[in-house]
Amino acid sequence: MTTIAVDAALGQIGTGRFQWRLLFIFGLVWTADAMQVLAIGLTAGSIAETFGVTVPEALQTGTWFFVGMMVGAWGFGQLADRFGRRSVLILTVLLDAVFGLASAAAPDLFWLIVLRFLTGAAVGGTLPVDYALMAEFLPARRRGRWLVGLEGFWAVGTLIVVVTAWLLAGTPDAWRWIFVVTGVPALIGLFLRLWIPESPYHLSRQGRGSEARQVLEKMARINERSLAPGEIASEARRREPVWNLFRPGLARTSVLIFLVWLLVSAAYYGVFVWLPIELGKGGFGWVRGFEFLVWLALAQLPGYALAAILVEKIGRRATLIAFLLLSALGCFLFTLAADATLIAVSLLLMSFALLGTWGAMYAYTPELYPTELRGTGMGTAGAMARIGGLLAPTAIALVVAASFQIAIGLFAALLALGAVATFLIPTETRAKPLA
Repeated sequence: MTTIAVDAALGQIGTGRFQWRLLFIFGLVWTADAMQVLAIGLTAGSIAETFGVTVPEALQTGTWFFVGMMVGAWGFGQLADRFGRRSVLILTVLLDAVFGLASAAAPDLFWLIVLRFLTGAAVGGTLPVDYALMAEFLPARRRGRWLVGLEGFWAVGTLIVVVTAWLLAGTPDAWRWIFVVTGVPALIGLFLRLWIPESPYHLSRQGRGSEARQVLEKMARINERSLAPGEIASEARRREPVWNLFRPGLARTSVLIFLVWLLVSAAYYGVFVWLPIELGKGGFGWVRGFEFLVWLALAQLPGYALAAILVEKIGRRATLIAFLLLSALGCFLFTLAADATLIAVSLLLMSFALLGTWGAMYAYTPELYPTELRGTGMGTAGAMARIGGLLAPTAIALVVAASFQIAIGLFAALLALGAVATFLIPTETRAKPLA
């Protein structure tokens, strides 16, 4: 009997209706997660008014949200490698919807913080598992473009939550309605995700080749393709402990890619947690309010489109370096800006490049790890990102209090350092089979 590797089978199946359905289902929850994260800066003022606290005190909801994301990313990523992607996928989206919607009914600041922590844990779990699973349903030669396409739904969520906050501006308890809107896509996505099968890569690594074959045949039918006869190569492997992320051959890659996630997230969340607050306080000349936030959200879409092209044309690592340097340039230009027009240009460049950076990073990272460590690797990267995010409403607040321009200059330095770290990663993964 002929034996077929999972990667070869995916190459025969190609991309088609199955992947488009997958992209829509994952994208719906990705949209919801973006809304949950960006709501931190957009709801702080309204929460402060409702509970009679200061904006920095209200931002503690964001701090604990990021703590939850850190715990969820690290914990659920490991569970996905141990028990399978599908079950963890459904559980995290269920918790995302339940705690996200419950946040809207919080009676006081304490319970709001508790519910935002739990929502953060669920959101933190969805992000790495989504990408690990999406990558494992894609053939090597198309994988990068599709993964960046999934990340593009983050811009859609950003646009929706900004417009929602704009429409609700001045409404009493506006934050409650914003949290309702952010929770609905996850609730819809929960039912749609029941359609998604288990990863054929995960099944093959569990010694369940016949089940992997069934999944691949289902994909082939939906894509109107044929799968060659033969057994799917499978081998039951023992569960890899988390410290194997730093085993020989992986240690340098892990240290560097985790550092990049930390640096990028500190800069990104630093900008997008504090910028809505700064624009709401009066902005920078005519660059103010929700109107400009909408333009910033729209600027993210071409950033994703360009990243989707470049990851296949010049490679994952080169694309990530280019967008990191472009993001740093946008931040640097802001520190030099003497008028509103240059400020607007620099902020639009930041938004365009930072989201292209995320797209390249999410396409690159899951490909760096073997199947038995992919969920753990993505989860650990996500946890590092949440540590960076934790700095935004806390430590970075001290820099913002001194000068918003100094804070943006700090972000430029972090992003430039991220480009150096990416350059030192020894592996390019473009068009290579998943390990």
